[in-house]
Amino acid sequence: MKALVLEEKNQLPRYTEREVPALAQDGVWVEIKAASLNHRDVWIMKGQYAGLKYPVIPGSDGAGFFEGKEVILQPGSGWGSDKKFQANSYQILGLPSDGTFSERVQVQRSQIFPKPPHLSMEEAAALPLAGLTAYRVLFSRCNAQAKEKLLVTGAGGGVALFCIQFALKAGLEVYVTSGEDSKIDKVKAMGVQGGANYKSGDWVGELKRQSGGFDLIIDGAGGPDFANLIKLANPGARIGIYGGTNGAVPNFSLQPVFWKQLSILGSTMGSEQDFADMLAFVNAHQIVPVLDSVFDLADGAKAFERMEHGQQFGKIVLKMP
Repeated sequence: MKALVLEEKNQLPRYTEREVPALAQDGVWVEIKAASLNHRDVWIMKGQYAGLKYPVIPGSDGAGFFEGKEVILQPGSGWGSDKKFQANSYQILGLPSDGTFSERVQVQRSQIFPKPPHLSMEEAAALPLAGLTAYRVLFSRCNAQAKEKLLVTGAGGGVALFCIQFALKAGLEVYVTSGEDSKIDKVKAMGVQGGANYKSGDWVGELKRQSGGFDLIIDGAGGPDFANLIKLANPGARIGIYGGTNGAVPNFSLQPVFWKQLSILGSTMGSEQDFADMLAFVNAHQIVPVLDSVFDLADGAKAFERMEHGQQFGKIVLKMP
């Protein structure tokens, strides 16, 4: 089968013919028609992920056919019995097992769900990992409510855009940060109330003037700017964290956290129920993922380069030959 394979650390994936492995006892084959990239795939390429092994076929998101029916894949397996957190057995497609950047992928039956009928294969393939992450942090963890003021950091990334789309449909008043004014303009066209460029001098003051403060903040960056999010949080606010791309938080003071009665809630991926609830929400509101670009699988290295350079607005999708 044709596949994109990561063969060594810090090397772009190679499009090649891969021998079809034996089917596991509890596994089934799904024919992939489209898959999408996540930052996870780039971090695996760079050797910045736990449980690394090479060679491996990356890819956590996929849509295609199973037993003649259009399906979408739940990227995780083995969540466990407690909905509050994942079990040690939890795994995500693309590492350690081979992922979706191939013509076929082996999964468990429990990972197969009907594809939302209003979505194309490319649109459906953009949904699973980022949509699941966004839904869990926004609703399962942070209990987002209509009319609340929400700040989403890093508008343009996959999870951030799904948070924006979900929150708008749920009736929240949404604001964003981004390092590019053009991305702020794009999400305003989607219905976002306002935003600020975090590369500008006083983006914190600008957001404060626009909103008066936030009841809910969703962040995937961390790093030095996290302390500014504490400043922007209203008393009693929740801050949901799904990533830390900017690293550790320096000089962090606990005083405003307890004085303002803030809740800081970590969130990773989501359970099988979160995925089912996310799909129901997408179907009910006819949500269509924002696509940045679509590449042929044979041009997968170019897709990795685009994501690595942070050029995208929305999801980068691969279509199968």
